[in-house]
Amino acid sequence: MLSVLLVVGLAVAAFVGFNIGGSSTGVAFGPAVGSETLGKTVAAALMTVFALLGGWTVGRNVIDTMGGEIVPASQFSLLASVAILFFIGMALLISNLFGVPASTSMTAVGAIAGLGLASNSLAWDVMGRIVSWWLVAPLIAFWVCAVIGRYLYVYLDAWVGLEEATGLKAATTRLLVVAIGCYMAFSAGASNVANAVAPLVGSGALSIDAGVLLAGGAIGVGAFTIARRTLDTVGTGLTDLPLLAALIVELVSASLITFLSQIGIPASLAVSSTMCIVGLGWGRATRTTRLSEAARTMREGDEPLAEGAGGVALPAERAGGAADVPAIGDEDPSELTGGDLFDPSATARVVVLWIATPTISALASFIVFSTVL
Repeated sequence: MLSVLLVVGLAVAAFVGFNIGGSSTGVAFGPAVGSETLGKTVAAALMTVFALLGGWTVGRNVIDTMGGEIVPASQFSLLASVAILFFIGMALLISNLFGVPASTSMTAVGAIAGLGLASNSLAWDVMGRIVSWWLVAPLIAFWVCAVIGRYLYVYLDAWVGLEEATGLKAATTRLLVVAIGCYMAFSAGASNVANAVAPLVGSGALSIDAGVLLAGGAIGVGAFTIARRTLDTVGTGLTDLPLLAALIVELVSASLITFLSQIGIPASLAVSSTMCIVGLGWGRATRTTRLSEAARTMREGDEPLAEGAGGVALPAERAGGAADVPAIGDEDPSELTGGDLFDPSATARVVVLWIATPTISALASFIVFSTVL
């Protein structure tokens, strides 16, 4: 017979999964819905299937890490597990109040680390490996997309021309948009299923199979309900950007998170996506300046980039393919519209909250568990 505490734990886990589904569906299928390639119901169905697939396969590695490697599984009493899930739910609430998607993975790890510190059972080597990847992964996301933005984006745009595709090319484009959305959903499931159920699995209250099914089902409910609103918001926002840019961001960030999930590292899809956006916009903006000129102007104290240049914009006219792409340093700065992909003030606010929410979660967890243990 189910205890009241277990019922509460299952309800909180479902609540966390529900919110993950609501936010992740917009990120994964925003371009597809915004470009009218898919309807919201089909997007929700695909999100449910591929998030569950990601959780059932790669996501098990993350559950193992969070459910028994950061602290021993013996520390996850049912009460401690429910408390950790409440801390995760609190972080989601804070992020929603500020309108910024919190890193649920980082917040969950913070809460578990608080338990480990309070019980003197934290595995510092595991924690060090996780934090190291938290620092390295955003840098990888930034620089991969920065290189794409500076050296490859204009050629990809000229060769592919997603916004102007017709006939067979248009059909291929639609298939590509949907495929990348499914890949993004897979990576979201792989990284986020553990956030909803790892404490309960670690406590032994749920088997890993039951935990993945519970989290996957809750993500699906979120995808079919509250995600309809986030699909409107994210879909419209993403399609204000070039579709090619949105797909590059999704492909790079999803690949990075899938890799991290495979090696058992809980990581944030939102952090990686944002750093991809920043890197792509920064790389695109630097095309107005050759590296030699940038070095010279830095020595002389001049500003090498045009004022406001920080986003990605399609050329006003597509003259005839890659042969007409201006060389680095010859591109007109007026064609770069600031803020299309990179708003420095908004980015700073997001980064501050990403640091704040896991910190608050870890401190609250430590204080609570130090009191009751």
